[in-house]
Amino acid sequence: MRRHPGGRGLLCLILVGALAACDQQPAAPAPEPRPVRVVSVAERADSTIVTLTGTIQAETEVNIGFRIDGRMVERLVNVGDRVAAGQMIARLDPTNEENGVRAARAALVAAEAQMVETHANYHRARELLRTGFGTRQRYDQAAQQLQTATSAVDSAEAQVNIAENRLGYTVLLADAPGTVTARGAEPGEVVAPGRMIVRLARQEGLDGVFDVPPSVKDRAPADAVVMVALTLDPTVRAAGRVREVSPSADAVTGTFRVRIGLDNPPAGLRLGSTVTGRMEIAGGGGYAIPASALTRQGASPAVWVVDTAARTVAMRPVEVLRHDPTRVVIGSGLARGDVVVTAGVQALRPGQKVRLLDAPQ
Repeated sequence: MRRHPGGRGLLCLILVGALAACDQQPAAPAPEPRPVRVVSVAERADSTIVTLTGTIQAETEVNIGFRIDGRMVERLVNVGDRVAAGQMIARLDPTNEENGVRAARAALVAAEAQMVETHANYHRARELLRTGFGTRQRYDQAAQQLQTATSAVDSAEAQVNIAENRLGYTVLLADAPGTVTARGAEPGEVVAPGRMIVRLARQEGLDGVFDVPPSVKDRAPADAVVMVALTLDPTVRAAGRVREVSPSADAVTGTFRVRIGLDNPPAGLRLGSTVTGRMEIAGGGGYAIPASALTRQGASPAVWVVDTAARTVAMRPVEVLRHDPTRVVIGSGLARGDVVVTAGVQALRPGQKVRLLDAPQ
């Protein structure tokens, strides 16, 4: 049986078409736009809330020590004790000072006896001169001796006062009510004058103490109201104003120590408590956006900006003026009306299609 010459070619065409049909795959569907939340850049930041962490300290804290040296035999208070004005804190061995008082008093008695004798001699010399039986030289000599004896009595009385004061200095008393925050010497030690025996936080008032960066210090108003709250319980709080600003920055941190005098602090604000201070300061320009919108492009801060017409995103570098836990103030890189992604920034890529979950606010 003879085959038709064109049948083979037709068969090949059919086989090639079948193979081509097998190689064709259905086109992949376009990726779904990624849902994001956005915010519209609208207002400049005219002010901002600065939050700092600090501690509660006494308005006045003093070191109390003896005015003389000696061996301390007793300390009656410890750290944490509350003391009243005039309460005994510590005591030195008074033996030497007691002997000094006895010696000074004995010297005073001798000086007074000498003055009595010279006073009698002076009166005799004056009477003899008046009746013509004495000489002017004898009278002048008696007057000089009386003056010397009077001066000796004055000196002896001063020495008695000094000795009695030194005896009183062997007892250390609190000059004001307060709380003991530290101790320096222990009983049995020989202490020098002025050495700290205890540190006393006086009950004159409380301060919130904060280490403030220079940028915040320079923009803070002169009479700003600072709200100081207990970190563990923000309901325990008190308002205050700046009472003292350190004139020089800390050599390590570069911050300035600021003390906030508290008005009627509650009992929950105790010495050493960790507190949070909040204060409103001038904004200094810039646009405020949520802190969640901030990301990074290399080592620089950036944000994702939405092209509202094409519904795509592009990363834009920005300059951050300042930030707090809830918002960031952008100095440059954004303009009024820009739509910025605030949620989902870590999963985006340039040119990616997005779907806005909410209208820009």
